[in-house]
Amino acid sequence: MQKTIVVLSDDLDGSEASETITFALDGAEYEIDLNETNAAELREALERFTQAARKTSGGRGRPAGRKSAGGGIDTKAVRLWAIDNGFQVNTRGRIQSDIIEKYQAAN
Repeated sequence: MQKTIVVLSDDLDGSEASETITFALDGAEYEIDLNETNAAELREALERFTQAARKTSGGRGRPAGRKSAGGGIDTKAVRLWAIDNGFQVNTRGRIQSDIIEKYQAAN
């Protein structure tokens, strides 16, 4: 049996990240992996603006089973398949490319 461990790296300082944050600005959507400290700093920096802003209809929340723009992969399905097949995968963030390739080969 093979186990794959996915470790997120903070995109700012290279330390271990704890979450992936998605946000949008000027029509462009962004995703960044951050540790707890940097995530809090980002939220604090944006708080003044988000408090005054209006949410758009439907919001920018992450729907369950969101598909990535880069290939139409249902990340929720990939995670479930990986777990069912003995691979270790984080519940959030990027999925390792080798797991995606194995999922595609099996489906």
